[in-house]
Amino acid sequence: MRTVLIIDDNPAVGEALSLALSLHEIRPLTALTPEQGLELLERERIDVVIQDMNFTADTTSGEEGIALFRAIRQRHTDLPVILLTAWTHLETAVELVKAGAADYLAKPWDDAKLLATVENLLELSESTREVNRARNERRRRREDLQRRYDLTGLVFSSEAMARTLELACQVARSEVPVLITGPNGAGKERIAAIVHANSMAKRGPFIAVNCGALPGELIEAELFGAEAGAYTGANKAREGRFELADGGTLFLDEIGNLPLSGQVKLLRVLETGQFERLGSGRTRQVKVRVLSATNADLKAMIRAGTFREDLYYRLNVIEVNLPPLSERVDDILPLAEYFLDGRAELSDAAREAMLTYSWPGNVRELKNAIERAALLTSDGRIGPEQLNLPQSAVPTNRNLDEPSREAVEAALDKADGVVSRAAQALGLSRQALYRRMERYGLATQGT
Repeated sequence: MRTVLIIDDNPAVGEALSLALSLHEIRPLTALTPEQGLELLERERIDVVIQDMNFTADTTSGEEGIALFRAIRQRHTDLPVILLTAWTHLETAVELVKAGAADYLAKPWDDAKLLATVENLLELSESTREVNRARNERRRRREDLQRRYDLTGLVFSSEAMARTLELACQVARSEVPVLITGPNGAGKERIAAIVHANSMAKRGPFIAVNCGALPGELIEAELFGAEAGAYTGANKAREGRFELADGGTLFLDEIGNLPLSGQVKLLRVLETGQFERLGSGRTRQVKVRVLSATNADLKAMIRAGTFREDLYYRLNVIEVNLPPLSERVDDILPLAEYFLDGRAELSDAAREAMLTYSWPGNVRELKNAIERAALLTSDGRIGPEQLNLPQSAVPTNRNLDEPSREAVEAALDKADGVVSRAAQALGLSRQALYRRMERYGLATQGT
């Protein structure tokens, strides 16, 4: 049950508050001294504290309340605290609010305002607890993945990336081909390197080739090698990537760019491990784990006759999908901090800009933006102007799940500050609305 602790040396105050809270299905606990209050905090699960500022007769300085607030904050960092007093100077209360107190109410209090404040803080406490639980669960899962597998130092925090990594590492120890799908710049080669690092071939070479970066007439020579004179400019024999990857892993990025003639040879290597260099009749044998990646719609290419269906099913024994950065929002700030590497500090406005930007270029675009901003900052602090993110790419057509700041403020105002009613009007859960209030700097408003 939701529980509020009242710490006040006047028993009448405790009784009045207890009655008001009980009528709203809130369990009240009372303490007459700071010591009793701190003891109850250690024994009971408390959601909100209402504390007096003076506990000794004829004392109006508020020093006792300040000491109690600091003691609570030291032991329970996220616990909401409401300051309640008839004597303390407003400046003292304002300073404590700046230090983290949830609100300040003067005696005699307004029951409606106090109850609305308590209800909101109870919802916030529930939301904070749920967010912390989810965050701790993600942290435990991340630590478990890092303990069980070699993630090659990959930085991530999102649940979407954790699922991708778990699947990639699970299939790594088999020898079946893996197709990694996802947009350009999302980090498909990093996933391929992680598959290799956790495979039976991890002691062998990891060879990567971007099929989209080579002219069509050179791709076959790049993959399978060529004898001297096999094509114009081939002055000497050269090994192909399959030979270089023998005993290890070959990663074929942008596999959709492989010409049909190369697809035929690739299918044969996958089935038999055999191939011939260009200009040679000698059959060579290799043992290579093939990983491939694409951002293309291979099924549409099959229908168009530009990609072999039998090769598609040979490559796509296991598909590992890497979501775009826009679907891994929890990864944005950790990646930004990693790329920044302590060279500068991100302002709150810069963080907000990064979280609301759609990142069409994915992780590659984020890295470039951070590198540019680190070079442009003159005072060691990065703002939105240094990031220089295109405004046209920032989502402007928000749906009900992404209300604007103005919509959130209007809903809170219409609901008289009661977050549950505002959330219902916006079509959000309380937790989702609190996250947006925090993002817009409204988390302490609406009481």
